[in-house]
Parts: sequence; structure tokens; C-alpha cells
Amino acid sequence: MRSRILPLFIIFAIIFGNVRASWAQQGGLSLIRDAEIEDTIRHYAAPVFEAAGLDAGAVSVHLVNNNQLNAFVAGGQRIFVFTGLLLRVETPNQLIGVLAHETGHISGGHLARTQDALRSATTASIITFILGAAALAAGGGQAAGAIIASGGAVGQRQFLKYSRTQEGAADQAAMTYLEATGQSGRGLAEFLDVLGDQEALVTSRQDPYARSHPISRERIAALSDRIRNSPYRDQPDTAENIMRLKRMQAKLYGFLKSKSRTLRKYPISDQSLPARYARAIAYYRVPELDAALPEIDKLIAESPNDPYFRELKGQVLFENGRIAESVPPNEAAVKLKPQSPLLRFGLARAQIATGDPALNRAAIRHLEEVVRLDDEMPGAWAQLAIAYGRDGQLGLSALSSAEQFFLTGKKKDARQQAARAQKRLPEGSPGWLRAVDIENAAKKDKDK
Repeated sequence: MRSRILPLFIIFAIIFGNVRASWAQQGGLSLIRDAEIEDTIRHYAAPVFEAAGLDAGAVSVHLVNNNQLNAFVAGGQRIFVFTGLLLRVETPNQLIGVLAHETGHISGGHLARTQDALRSATTASIITFILGAAALAAGGGQAAGAIIASGGAVGQRQFLKYSRTQEGAADQAAMTYLEATGQSGRGLAEFLDVLGDQEALVTSRQDPYARSHPISRERIAALSDRIRNSPYRDQPDTAENIMRLKRMQAKLYGFLKSKSRTLRKYPISDQSLPARYARAIAYYRVPELDAALPEIDKLIAESPNDPYFRELKGQVLFENGRIAESVPPNEAAVKLKPQSPLLRFGLARAQIATGDPALNRAAIRHLEEVVRLDDEMPGAWAQLAIAYGRDGQLGLSALSSAEQFFLTGKKKDARQQAARAQKRLPEGSPGWLRAVDIENAAKKDKDK
């Protein structure tokens, strides 16, 4: 992951995730992908979703690189979480409380019209819509109109924030889910205390979450009563959840802060695993590989079954031009967690970069699995286009480019590549039919 921090618009919460790695600029936002962090958020959220009767397996996590306290769910079970919130929470229970509260909004059908509009949209379209909604809320009429117009049909729906009644209902639903999973609601109350402090600030200085989730004394009192009467009010976080949070925050800090700030927060005297993790990342970003690689090797030696330390080593080697050396640690990461599309993507990217035809064919197999598991990864489609092209499969290469351009909002390029794919693929084949769908969808968006 390279630290390319971009200016962000303030984004309101609609209903409420390698830092590998992969940065994508969509709608003016800086989105990052990280297999470990996304896995941690899913680990926290899955029991809550299941308690609410939702399909936990359908959850996708999107991490937004911004210091604001904010998170939201859009288009069904797509969770967008700001890094500022992840770094601010003090306990896993606080983050789980936020996720449970947002699940209450989903189950309650709050903002249903907005969710229906976004359900079939791409991530880029969702981000564009939210940007337009935020600009409207901030009074930027012309700017908002331009942003929303570029987002297609989703921009035609009304943007709403929650009422105090909806907030109270979501709190009570959250408590039901937390109790069903044997967890305390104290974390949610603690997070609301932080937001209560926000309400004393002028609007321009408030975090978006506080503005879109109004707090009242009645709401706090009702939540406090529910917590006081809960049999799980004093239930502590598990050791696993605590370590997951510490690792996530250390990783974010190492990637997003300067080396000097990271070393102040995680000094050499701190020999805990999260501290060493943060320092290894900070050294690599400078880069000081002579310091970073030994730290990573020690982490791997202590935790040989941890895929994310292997992934980090592969990333460090790859991004410093040691391509062939980066393949084995990436292979080890995938072997330890084969169901992770991001880990497979990292391996395939390294295999393609070697220029070895045999590894190129292996990369194709990995990337086909990546897009099966997560078909909204533009980078994976781009790498698949390269790999298919080198393998002489020009029709599938064009189709993969069409997928990439469609996801990133480049509809003209998507149409051109889809038309090219149709000429090279057997008529009526699955690939040919998909190319027709992309061309028609791109034309439809153009006509709106």
C-alpha cells in the first residue's frame, strides 16, 4: 500500500472496511483494500447480521481513508467504514455496537428508498451518489447536481438522514442482536457519549456520523435502561477480538501515519505483536528494508500459520522490485487462506510480473477465482486482461477490460471493449452474453 491520501468530501452516513494494498479512486474518495482488516470487520459483524436474520455471507466491506468518525451501509450489505472510526474506537465492543446499530437500520427498513436505488449499483455509483448527497447537505447545489448527474439513476433518489425515532429503534434492535450473541451494549453507549460531545460543536466541525444520527436524552436514557437490565451488560470482549482490534489499528497506523508518529505511538520498548507489526510497516514505507524484513521474518517465525504476515512480506518484496522473491510468501499466504480474493490477487499480480508463461497460466486460475468471489475488483479485471492477452485469449482479455472500465465508470471504453469481445468470442457463449450485457448497460447509462 502506498500512502496517497486524497482530499475527501464530508460524507453523511446512509445507514450507519490488502491496507494491501489496493487503492482505488472512486467518486473522489480514497478507498483501500486490506484482507486482514476486512476479515476482522466481517468477524465482528457476522454474528450480528445472523442474529438479525440477514445473510452474513453477502456482506462486503469497503474501507474509506478518512479521519472522520463515520460508517454507513449502502446497497444492501455493503459496509463502508472510515479509517478515522476504526482508529478512534477503544474496544471491539464499541465497533461491534456501531455495526449492530446500523444493522438495526437495515432490518427496520430505514431509508428504504435510498437502499432500493443503490442495491444494484456499482461501488463507484454508490460513492458518487453519496458525494452528491453530502454536497446537497452542505449547500453546494450546483456541485451536488453535477456529482449526482454523473452517478446515473441512483442520483435521482432522495437522500435522507435518520429521525430520532429511527435512531431509538435502531438502538433497541442493536441491543436485541447483541444479547442474542451474548455481547454487551456498553460499547454502543460509550460511542454515543463520544458523539454527544460532537453535538456541542458547530455543524462544520461535527463528524458526519453525529449529524446524520441525531442523539437525544430520551434515546440515551432508553438505551441505558436496556443495558442495565441486560444479563450481558458486563460481558467483556474476548481475547481474540481484542487482539484483532489492536492488530487492525497498528496496521492502519503504520500505513497511514508517518514513521516518526508510528514510532512515537509504538516505541521500540513496546515489544508486543501489534507494536512490532506497526513498526515493520512504518520501516517498509520509508523504505528501510534492512529494518522491515527482519521484523516481518520474526513475526512469521512466531506465527507461521498467519497469512497476513506472509502477505506483508510478499508486498514489501514486490513493491521494491524483488518480484521473483515475492512469489513464495504470497503463495504461502494463499495456501493458509485460500478463500481470500485479496490474497489471491496479490499472488496473481506477482506471478504475472515475473513474465513466466507457466506462472501466467497459474495467475489466470487465481484471478478467475478472485472475480468469482469478488466481481467488483477493477484491479483484478485489469490483471486478468493482461494475463489472458499474454495467453492468447484475446476475447476474454477484451471482456475483462470491459468489466474493469464498467466498474470504474468509463462507459465509452467499456462499450468499445465489450464490442471487441463479442467479435472474438463464440456467439451465445457465456463470455459473449456477458459482453452484450455490459455494452447494453453502458449504453443505457449514457442515455440517462
